[in-house]
Amino acid sequence: MFDTARLDQDICGIARAGLTAARKTLPPKLLYDVRGVALFDAITRVPEYYPTRTERALLKRIAPQIAALATVGSALVEYGASDEAKALLLLDAACDSIFAYVPIDVAAEALDGLAERLRDSRPDLRVLPVCADFVAPLALPDEIASMPKLGFFPGSTIGNFEPAAARDFLAGARRTLGDGAWLIVGVDMPKDASVLVPAYDDAQGVTASFNLNLLRRLNREAGANFDVFKFAHRAVWNASESRIEMHLVSACAQTVTVAGTRVQFGAGETIHTESSYKHSVEAFQALASAAGWHARHVWTDDAGLFSIHALQSGASS
Repeated sequence: MFDTARLDQDICGIARAGLTAARKTLPPKLLYDVRGVALFDAITRVPEYYPTRTERALLKRIAPQIAALATVGSALVEYGASDEAKALLLLDAACDSIFAYVPIDVAAEALDGLAERLRDSRPDLRVLPVCADFVAPLALPDEIASMPKLGFFPGSTIGNFEPAAARDFLAGARRTLGDGAWLIVGVDMPKDASVLVPAYDDAQGVTASFNLNLLRRLNREAGANFDVFKFAHRAVWNASESRIEMHLVSACAQTVTVAGTRVQFGAGETIHTESSYKHSVEAFQALASAAGWHARHVWTDDAGLFSIHALQSGASS
């Protein structure tokens, strides 16, 4: 028996629904507990993982151009802000224009650390963290209600959404940020599988640890009894869907209990834990347009690995 009082009932419900479906899936947000955030940070430093260093180098190059979009008295609103590293590139470039920073993330401890560091290093900047799932409707702090908004969604996190969900997120961000707002989005682009697969299955096994940590989280927070050593990490390039898929593969036929529910696994059966869609410039601009944004600028690195888009919202329809 397990103590239901100690479990996270939201995670229990999500896990039961995903693991009893015909095709077992779990949402990628479950990857990001405290240990998951630390492991993802380690992933960004492995040699095979090009997106973070490519995007950061591109942001450094174009930060003055992005800063020029911010009018004096703006608020920088970052979606999925587990740390401030990329936001600092924009804050440094637009220090005379950005008066407030609103990081949004579900990881409360990471947000607290971020806010404390910035309040110490930048006492003149209003740091207003919002602990929330940015996919769901949310309200921004009242303190920035009258400020122009510069939204920021780096890291190619938009690729973790199914296309329809990506459109819905972009439409929701447009409503949240308001008319005339800007949104800066980092987007990973399609490329050869020989580059993509190692980026999500590195030789050091850091990504494998990150993926398997999800099972440890379910053991702790959803009363599960996964034997982590009976599962393996797998990354595959699904060319027809233009996405990398991360799976956890059952090494044998086994039964696992999750939040009081017995879940059967066949040998080789997988849990699909994350997708990372890769969008061409044209495909992403079409997606943004369908969500009511106007594509104003796009920048890419010299190797054509990554793009950063500046979108602007128009009048509400």
